[in-house]
Amino acid sequence: MMFSHLEPYAGDPILSLNEAFQKDPRADKVNLSIGIYFDDAGRIPVLDCVRRAEASMLAESAPKSYLPIEGSAAMRTAVQHLLFGAGHEAVTGGRVATLQTVGSSGGLKVGADFIKRWLPQNEVWVSDPTWDNHRAMFEGAGIAVHTYPYYDATTGGLKFDAMLDTLRQLPARSVVLLHACCHNPTGVDLAPEQWRALIPVLRERELLPFLDLAYQGYGDGFAEDADAVRALAASGLTFFIANSFSKSMSVYGERAGALSVVCADAAEAELVLGQLKATVRRNYSSPPIHAAGIVGRVLTDPALRAAWETDVSAMRERIKGMRRSLHAVLQAKRPGRDFGYFLSQRGMFSYTGLKAVQVDRLRDEFGVYLVRSGRICVAGLNTGNVERTAVAMAAVLGA
Repeated sequence: MMFSHLEPYAGDPILSLNEAFQKDPRADKVNLSIGIYFDDAGRIPVLDCVRRAEASMLAESAPKSYLPIEGSAAMRTAVQHLLFGAGHEAVTGGRVATLQTVGSSGGLKVGADFIKRWLPQNEVWVSDPTWDNHRAMFEGAGIAVHTYPYYDATTGGLKFDAMLDTLRQLPARSVVLLHACCHNPTGVDLAPEQWRALIPVLRERELLPFLDLAYQGYGDGFAEDADAVRALAASGLTFFIANSFSKSMSVYGERAGALSVVCADAAEAELVLGQLKATVRRNYSSPPIHAAGIVGRVLTDPALRAAWETDVSAMRERIKGMRRSLHAVLQAKRPGRDFGYFLSQRGMFSYTGLKAVQVDRLRDEFGVYLVRSGRICVAGLNTGNVERTAVAMAAVLGA
């Protein structure tokens, strides 16, 4: 019995909840657990720009050889332009080392392995709370993970002063994981002026930021959601950024992402790129060609790019509309409570303020599924279920 000593895998809490939802026979059930964008009909959209990009790929009938370890050159350049702007000094000066990765999760994993290999004493601080897989990935790489204050449960906002106070006390070169926009799971973001206040602290303490940008375009727009990235690059700081196209192009299973490292100069960026490639080679060897083709074409073809930006704008506005609808019903049903945080939080997710026992009641009595932390995926709401969901939430809040 070679493996009889293994511990059972409890399963991912979000994916397991999604499986339970699929088995629920109720016709009016509502899935607000998994981080996927659904349209108003409750379907995962296939964007027209993606259809057209794939059609052009099929028409070329090109050989499907391995990509280089670092991925598609066209995609990597396009990613840099999307994140920083084509004319940003960090890009034109060659200070950015970029890899195509297997989703932004792959970028986080490659970055974690790189840090463990080349900065072995560095430990990681993540927001309290953060996406569960952040901790798992860094701990899986053998790195100690700690938390800094972030979410204020009393206001549904940010504990910014406490966050800065903690970061000011961290050991030099500590890694600080930050959400560039649309924080997962809370939807609470730093305002531009707070990023400007944070950057001097990062510099003074010689901290190493690691940004996660999985939802670019879902907050205020592509350039606006990259504001923190561009401000950090302009400050001269060295930092990592993992980004994803799963949500913005609705290509979840293609695993289309990237990892970029902004360095002091082009020579350092070349060294970093080499060791990132070595990290990939001993992991998954090279990234998927189909993902690179989709992203590269959409980002570089003017017509496809314009169609994509229009689609993402519509997706973003639909989510904001669902926030307004949810807020309106809740405020009417529970007038003594302030639900304004649903309007100020951004992106696909919000913290509802529901306790675990209330979340359980939502699921069992009303067929409304969300994770036990109280996180809601706003993109799972639509005009057909938002009022019913809000009424159910108001009912359990009154218990």
